Amino acid sequence: MSYSVGQVSGFAGITVRTLHHYDKAGLLSPSDRSPAGYRLYSDADLSRLQQILFYRELGFPLDEIATILADPQANALDHLRARHRLLNDQISKLQRLVEVAEQAMEVQQTGVELSPEERFEVFGEVTFDLTYATQAHLKWQHRESYQRSMARAAEHSKEDWAQIMAEAADWRLRLTAAFDAGEPADGERAMDLAEEHRQHIARWFTPCPTDVHGRIADGFVTDPRAFALAVPPTGQRPGLAPYLRTAVHANAVRRSPADDA
Repeated sequence: MSYSVGQVSGFAGITVRTLHHYDKAGLLSPSDRSPAGYRLYSDADLSRLQQILFYRELGFPLDEIATILADPQANALDHLRARHRLLNDQISKLQRLVEVAEQAMEVQQTGVELSPEERFEVFGEVTFDLTYATQAHLKWQHRESYQRSMARAAEHSKEDWAQIMAEAADWRLRLTAAFDAGEPADGERAMDLAEEHRQHIARWFTPCPTDVHGRIADGFVTDPRAFALAVPPTGQRPGLAPYLRTAVHANAVRRSPADDA
């Protein structure tokens, strides 16, 4: 079977101009010509083109493809191993660029206006999961309470964040101590810690009535990413998230609506 340039272009999904370029470069010349002088490609030509496109997809330059195909005894595996190493290096570089972009996106999504170095210094192991921050932004971006919280977060200085994190770290130590000591989740000590958490949110971010606080605590149980913002994984215990949720709801019951500040 013989195929015209147009047919091969359609088969391979490449342009006629590309086929002419391969011919001019000596990489793929058609085996035959029609009586009118038009290029005709054989099945063997198509097989060679398939190899060319395979190597091109891997990023091989045309001169290296020509070298591989010119010598049937050449060890194509060596070329593939070299290309594999190069692609892995490129992937690593791209991954670093992705991380930089994610850090920039994270700052915008969370409202934390700090440099990466400042963020590490202030937050340490407490990190914002980008997917969680993005989902929250998409879900709540039009709500006034969310907008107010993000605006407040953006106003905080590095010193503010250091104080916020110090208060949170102290609260976490006392929460885990109560949990480890077997204090009941609906007892005074646990409820006081829940109330302290609610007041912390209200003081630094947005008004947090008990019903809103309850929804936040529910999220601690249903989404580990949310709980990690309150208690980093290294400080978590099995059952701690449900413990805090119970304390939050118990605290809501003991308080009157007028107490919600």
